[in-house]
Order: sequence, then C-alpha cells, then structure tokens
Amino acid sequence: MSIRVLIADDHKIMLAGLRSLLEKQTDFEVVGEAENGRKAVQMAQEKTPDVVVMDVSMPDLNGIEATKQIIESLPDTRVIALSMHSDKRFVMGMLRAGASGYLLKDCASQELANAIAQVAGGKKYLSPEITGVVIDDFLLGGSAEEVATAASPLSPREREVLQLIAEGWSTKQIASHLYVSIKTIETHRRQIMRKLDLHAIADLTKYAIREGLTSIE
Repeated sequence: MSIRVLIADDHKIMLAGLRSLLEKQTDFEVVGEAENGRKAVQMAQEKTPDVVVMDVSMPDLNGIEATKQIIESLPDTRVIALSMHSDKRFVMGMLRAGASGYLLKDCASQELANAIAQVAGGKKYLSPEITGVVIDDFLLGGSAEEVATAASPLSPREREVLQLIAEGWSTKQIASHLYVSIKTIETHRRQIMRKLDLHAIADLTKYAIREGLTSIE
C-alpha cells in the first residue's frame, strides 16, 4: 500500500522537483501540492495524506502554524519539515508544533525517501545536522520560553494576522482573506501592538521576521 504524501513549498521549482523525486519511488503517491501553509492545511483536510512534507518559511501561513493546525485536525497525519533553515528557532518551533521529522533541503533524495517511510511508520527522523541542534537544546536546558516565538504572547489568529501584516497585506485584504470584518482585523492589530508593545508596522515586521513567523528571501 502506497504512502500518500502532500507537498507544501512556496517555490514552484521545488514542488516540481519533489513531486518528480517521490513519484519515482514505487512506495509513494503524491496526492497534492500546496504553495503556502494555509493551502497545505486545506488540502491536508481534504486529502488526509499519511505524510506532509512541509517547508517552514511560507507566505500567508508559515510552516509552524500550518503544522499545528494539521496535527490538531488530523492526528494520524505525520509532518516532516523540509527547510533550508537549521536555526534553532525553526527546528524547535516545528518539533514543538508536532512535526515528526526535520531535514535540510540539501539532503539527498534517498534520505528524504527514508525519512518519509520512517515517519509514516510512526518513527521520528532528524537529519544529522538537525540532531545536533536538538541535542544542544536539551543539554543547554532549552525551554519553550527560551526559544519563544511570536506564539508566546499572541493567539493563533493574532499570529496569522501578524504574518500577513508583515507581508504587506492591507487591513481590507486580510479581512477578506480570513472572512472576517475590517473592524475585527483592526481589533487584532491593536491587540498585537499592545501585547508586543510595538506601535509601527515596520517594528511589527521586524519582530515577525526575527521570531520566524515570516522571512524575507
């Protein structure tokens, strides 16, 4: 029986490459591709894949937030982070969100295939470079607070709104995108600014980038 895989990455070339790579494996079936985290959540709920290969830094909804939502709604679906980031914030953020594996994008194709198979079988998989980050975090007594992201003071919806603000979306665009009123988004923005004690869009953007909610590539 094939392992059903959903791929999430905001680069079309990466999506095409991953699909081609996985379709060469007789044990895998690619059930869909998503170009951002929000689409990944929607497609996961529709397709119920066995494994989601998730990029960490994506527009609209980042990989950490998307992983949380997928794990909450689909506890039997496993998530593997595939990222160019080996930074502790991203690694621990994904693992705490519920990811079962973390690989760097320069990994060999066979390593990714092995990781998907292991994770689908209920095991964990970390690439050698990432294992060191996790061990260091454990030995240094890393805590959720130490590697806190914007997730700490903000609600899940406020984190979504903050990411969209940082990515240049207007209040009207965010309201339409999230199917809420403009007044609701304005309230979220005021709450975000109050909680973070930041009062300019530029400062919110810097904060979102620094804490891994979004990135500028």
